[in-house]
Amino acid sequence: MATPTTNTYEPTSKTEPNTIPNPTPDTTTTSFIPTSPNPTSDGTPASTVPTEAPDAGIPPPLTPGITSSTLNSAPSLTSAPKLTSLSLKGQVLKLNTRADIEPLLEGVDQRNVEEICLSGNTLGVEAGEGLGEWLAGCEKIRVVDLSDIFTGRLITEIPLALTAICTALKDKTSLREINLSDNAFGGRSVDPLVPLLSQNTHIQVVRLNNNGMGPEGGKVVASALLSSAQLSQSKGVKSNLRVVVCGRNRLENGSAPTWAEAFAAHGTLEEVKMPQNGIRMEGIVALAHGLAKCPGLKIVDMQDNCFSDDGGKAGNLAWAAGLRLWTGLRELNLSDCVLASGDGDGEVPRVVEELGEGSNPGLRKLWLQNDNLGVEAFEVLAKGIEGGLMGGLRVLDLMDNDVDVEEEGEEVVGRLRAAMKGRKGRFLATDEDEDVSDDEEEEEEEEEEMEVEDPEKKKDEEKPQESQSIGDKLAVLMKKVTLSS
Repeated sequence: MATPTTNTYEPTSKTEPNTIPNPTPDTTTTSFIPTSPNPTSDGTPASTVPTEAPDAGIPPPLTPGITSSTLNSAPSLTSAPKLTSLSLKGQVLKLNTRADIEPLLEGVDQRNVEEICLSGNTLGVEAGEGLGEWLAGCEKIRVVDLSDIFTGRLITEIPLALTAICTALKDKTSLREINLSDNAFGGRSVDPLVPLLSQNTHIQVVRLNNNGMGPEGGKVVASALLSSAQLSQSKGVKSNLRVVVCGRNRLENGSAPTWAEAFAAHGTLEEVKMPQNGIRMEGIVALAHGLAKCPGLKIVDMQDNCFSDDGGKAGNLAWAAGLRLWTGLRELNLSDCVLASGDGDGEVPRVVEELGEGSNPGLRKLWLQNDNLGVEAFEVLAKGIEGGLMGGLRVLDLMDNDVDVEEEGEEVVGRLRAAMKGRKGRFLATDEDEDVSDDEEEEEEEEEEMEVEDPEKKKDEEKPQESQSIGDKLAVLMKKVTLSS
């Protein structure tokens, strides 16, 4: 009997966190972190781990809850609080059957759950079916994070488990974000996503980073998103889609035109991240034309795709035209994109000229690493910053370009460094700049942690003990205590 083939594509990194500001949740949430029923390799029960507070995104992120190394049993429906988020993040649970996953879900009334995170565990077919049935009862579900849930699974298992999960979510009008990053789909396992992505027009955020789709799989997903836009149009309503993350998927030129058509049809995108996809100039031009129909773009990441082929300038010209349309652009990553040919002829890419001329005065972060830029291109940026045409810029990364910072580039690099320092920004052109930038970033994070203090906690701690009721004292203590076995 032949041994089933395993899925050989394994995710290699996690997707970057979303950076679009999000509204404050309108409800007070409580997280429940159940105990794993699965033993670890040495036979002891796997313990829970603290939930991490994710970066801001659309919709509100998962809410961290009380951390416990063991919770012997899930609360009953009659005694449990109205939990709004459930996280099993990073517990490395191997959930093969319904019997594995059901104990983790049975104590939670899914009618109140708005957010669920199973990232960092692995689900088999039966466990996926059990999860799908449970999700079907989640009437208020908004955020579903199922990144990295198929590690070590057979390629024959993934579509069946995905089908059960996606079918349960297809008609959820409350759903706002779906994250299936870092799962080894390959092109053979994307079909179960189609009904969800094409028919649920309420989704705002789609994260599909590092799935190994390839051009054909990418075309399937893009076509599903195009169908979603067309469905919204047929209803006479505006698309809800705001964020698409689809990097590290080998999308290449083959799928780029379909993605461009989908972006144009939605017209509502604010964040698009498609780094490291092997897209060359023809595909880059198509994407620029599609994104030109999204005037509300705030964040764009096309790092490590190719804007120029054999000296061709079409990619540069198309994206330079797009820059003028994205008036609210705040972050732009075009590192490793071959903006210039690098033959030493003093070429200034049209994209750099547009930026230096003030096409996006609100731009705050700009990455142009390793783009074959010479002294002339640096000069254009320096004049734009010094002249106030790039007044919002706070981060400028020009590492690994064709400029000798100790010889012909010393003067212009010095001007750039001084200009960015004058506005308390970060400038990177050398390894020394990178070290200073890292130190400054750590200092800023420490300052923010000191400044962002829970006012209610401070008020409770400063409250005279004699005036506190027993309930007040207990509440203060519980804020400081981590439960353990």
